[in-house]
Amino acid sequence: MPRIRKTLQRPVSVCWRIALYIRLSREDWKEDEKALSGSIVEQQKILNEYVETHFQEEYTIVDSYIDDGLTGTDDTRDSFRRMMVDVEAGKVNCIIVKTLSRAFRNYADQGRYLEQIFPRMGVRFISTGNPFVDSFKDPDAIQNGLEIPINGLMNDRFAAKTSADVRRTFDAKRKRGEFIGAFAPYGYIKDPKNKNSLLVDEEAAQVVRNIFSWFVNGGMSKRAIVKRLNEMGIPNPTMYKSHVQRCNYKNPNTETNDGYWNTSNVSNLLSNEIYIGNMVQGRTRVISYKVHKVVKTSEDEWYVVPNTHEAIIDRETFEKAQLLHSRDTRTAPGKRELYLFSGFLRCADCQKSMRRKTARGLAYYYCRTKINKGLCTNHTIREDKLTQAVLDAIRLQISLVESIAEVMDVVRQTTSIKTQSIRLTGMRKLREEELSRIQVASDSLYLDWKNGDITKDDYRRMKAVFEDKSTKLRDMIESITIEINTADAVTSDDAYLAAFMKYKNIQTLDRGILVTLVDTIHIHEGGQITIDFTFSDELKRIADYIESSQSESNGASVKAAS
Repeated sequence: MPRIRKTLQRPVSVCWRIALYIRLSREDWKEDEKALSGSIVEQQKILNEYVETHFQEEYTIVDSYIDDGLTGTDDTRDSFRRMMVDVEAGKVNCIIVKTLSRAFRNYADQGRYLEQIFPRMGVRFISTGNPFVDSFKDPDAIQNGLEIPINGLMNDRFAAKTSADVRRTFDAKRKRGEFIGAFAPYGYIKDPKNKNSLLVDEEAAQVVRNIFSWFVNGGMSKRAIVKRLNEMGIPNPTMYKSHVQRCNYKNPNTETNDGYWNTSNVSNLLSNEIYIGNMVQGRTRVISYKVHKVVKTSEDEWYVVPNTHEAIIDRETFEKAQLLHSRDTRTAPGKRELYLFSGFLRCADCQKSMRRKTARGLAYYYCRTKINKGLCTNHTIREDKLTQAVLDAIRLQISLVESIAEVMDVVRQTTSIKTQSIRLTGMRKLREEELSRIQVASDSLYLDWKNGDITKDDYRRMKAVFEDKSTKLRDMIESITIEINTADAVTSDDAYLAAFMKYKNIQTLDRGILVTLVDTIHIHEGGQITIDFTFSDELKRIADYIESSQSESNGASVKAAS
C-alpha cells in the first residue's frame, strides 16, 4: 500500500509577529555620526511602507533590529543575534528585510537560514527587493528555484571583491604611515582635520610619560606601576576612551572591563613604538571576509613607518625600557621599587642570577646555586661595596672612552682614514662582483650536466668548489662591511661614545645609568667583579681601527721621508 505524505498547512488566521531587520554596511558607515544614518532611516521607511501596503494578514511589529556599520559576513552582529534569540523564544515568526544582501553576504549562511533554520523554526522570511522572496507564499522559489541561490552567490562574490579592495586600500595607507584605526592609541587623538593623522592627547600622554619614567628611572616593576596607577584612580585605556573621551569604543572585553590597570596594559604600552613617533599597524588581522576571528600576525608582517607623528617618549628612554623587559625584574614581597642591581648580576662560575639578602642592617648578594644546592663555590659581595666598585668601573670606562674620543678628533682631521674607507668600499665591490660571477657559473652547471656537456661527477665536484668559494667570499664581504661601518663610526659623532660621555660627571648610580652602560656584572669568588659593558665590542673595534689607521699613517710618513 503506498505511503501517503501529509502536508501541514499553517492556519490562515495566524498572527504574524514581525521583525524588521536593517543593516548598514561598514563601507557606508560614518564613524563620527552620532545619530542613525540616512541609509538606516531609508531602510526603515521602506520596510514600514511594505508592511502597511502589502501585508493583508493579521500582524504586529515586534521590533526593528538594526546593525549599523557591520558587514553582512560578520557573525558577531548584535542585533541579528538578538533577533534570533527572539525567534527561538517565539516572540518573532516573520522576518522582513529590504534585500537578501542586507541579511546575508555569505552564500553558505543564506542557504543554511533559508533552507534549514527558518523552515525548521516556522519562520516566514520576506525580502522586498529584487529578487522578491516570501518563503510562506512561494516556498518552492527557495527550495527548488535558481534565482535566489544565484543572487546569494553574487552577493557572496561581491563581498569577497569588496573585502579584497578594502584590504588593498588599507595596506596602501599602512605603507604610507597613515593611521587607519577607528580609535587612536592611548595617548593620542585623531586629527580633526585629517583622520589618518595622530595628535598628542596631553592628559593621557602624561600618564604614558609617567609609566616610562617609573619603569626606567624609578626602578618600579610593572606590577608596582599597576598598583600606583590604580591607587591614583587613573582609568585604564579602555575606560579612558569610553568614559573620558566619550568614544563609542568596544572590544571583546569591554563589557567586563572594570577600569583598573593590569600588567598586560603596562607591558603593551612600554613596548609600543607608537610612542616614539613610529606608526605600527597590522599587528592583527581577520582570517578572511567570512571568518572574522582576529589572529596575531608575525612581526615581519607589521607595517612600521618611522616619524609619522609627534613622539611622546624619546628614543633613548624607549630603548632602555626594551632592555629592562628582558631582565629578571621581580620585586621582593611588599616592595614596589626594584633593587638597583636586579637583573644585572650573575655568578661568574655557574652563570646563575645572584640573590639578595640582608643581615645585621647590611645587604648582600650571593650565589643561590651554592646556597640551595651546594653545587657552586662561595660567591658573595656586600651591596655597598658592589655599588662603589661598579661606580668606579664606570668612571674608568668613561675616562677611556673620553680618550678614544680625543684621538678620534685628531684622526678625523687626517685623510688616511678617508682613504681607508674608500679602499675598503672598492674592495667590497670587487668581492661582490666575484661572488655574482661564481653564482652565475654555479647556476649554469646544472644545464651543462643535463645537456651532456659535463658528467655527473664533474657537476658535483665543480658545484662543491663553487659553493666553497661563495661561502668564503660572503665571509670576506661581511668582514669588510664591519670595517667600513667602523670607519663610518670613527668619522661621525658615534652613538656608542655619546652614550658614555653623557655620564661624564657621574656621582651616583641608578637603574637608568646601568641599563644604558652595563650589560652584565659577574661576581667572582672572593668578591671580585667583572663588568660586560654595553657597546664594548663596538668600542674595541673603533679603538683597533684607530690604531691601525695611525700605524698606516706613520708608515706612509716614514716612506715619504725616505
